[in-house]
Amino acid sequence: MSRAYTEAGVNLENGYESVRRITPHLEKTKRLGSLPFQGGFGAMFDLSALNLKEPVLVSGTDGVGTKLKVAFTMNEHGGIGQDVVAMCVNDIVAQGAEPLYFLDYLATGHLQPEQAEAIVGGIAAACEQVGAALIGGETAEMPGMYAAGEYDVAGFAVGACEKPDIITGTEVKSGDVVIGLSSTGVHSNGFSLIRHWMDTYTIPYDRYVDVLGETVGEALLRPTALYAKALQAVRQKVTVKGCAHITGGGFLENIPRTLPEGLGVELDLSSWTVPAVFSYFHEVTGVSYEEMRDVFNVGIGMVVIVRPEDAPETLQTLQNAGEKASMMGTVVQREGVSYIGEHNVLFGTRA
Repeated sequence: MSRAYTEAGVNLENGYESVRRITPHLEKTKRLGSLPFQGGFGAMFDLSALNLKEPVLVSGTDGVGTKLKVAFTMNEHGGIGQDVVAMCVNDIVAQGAEPLYFLDYLATGHLQPEQAEAIVGGIAAACEQVGAALIGGETAEMPGMYAAGEYDVAGFAVGACEKPDIITGTEVKSGDVVIGLSSTGVHSNGFSLIRHWMDTYTIPYDRYVDVLGETVGEALLRPTALYAKALQAVRQKVTVKGCAHITGGGFLENIPRTLPEGLGVELDLSSWTVPAVFSYFHEVTGVSYEEMRDVFNVGIGMVVIVRPEDAPETLQTLQNAGEKASMMGTVVQREGVSYIGEHNVLFGTRA
């Protein structure tokens, strides 16, 4: 091992140990089209194994954002792996793609093999759940770039579908039904605001809150939901006309992205329950649910749009796939997102 490199702050032995720990996790994610790693410089996938007639590749890349700061504070890193997979894969399945493979990028100041294994092990477990092969990635040790124990992680997902099966939203019509799939909580957006609240109102991450049934930090670190399998099951039953991954900007920014010009949606706020973590911050900060839903998912992580006659089967299929779903509104002949009813919340009295 190079003594000079070690003196510069890069521990090659930790790198080798990290690779040794990570490799078994990658092996668990093999799927149809996976090719054995043969010591080259690029990861490979055999698209011909899928026998697609008009294959279209759909790709997405993303990170976890400042949710990482919560993980650093809590020293909990396993769920971060699922977060980075979900942020990428949920985007491509919203376009109708089947996830094929995933690559990750993990950068840190000083590589800690146990920490790296926790993160990449979480990535591999999430890839296995959505049916994507984890075929490669990069682990970078960069002294001086990150504080002790801190890192950044990003991912890149590739999926495929038949060209006629791309979900474009162009066929959405007024009267179509909007169905929401429940989120697991905050997911991976809006954490700069949440961390501002944590500081402003002096909320310790290890504060236990009865209505949450856990500490605030544990509630915030709940991994982003993975919707790939549920959406694939729905698309085998009915035609999904539109689909939106609810990330930063909430409903206002994301649902219109899957609608034709001139159309909008009217959502019934009483049709789903806002998770307790949002109600907690509503109580502590006094920030209204109206403002929250323009930043956060407030309980709905994915939206699908189907014909009215397909709505019952869509709901049943989602429930059979283990999702909590609700008919949350309809497509209307006016642009934008409008609301009726009042939020169904677990607790809270502020307007």
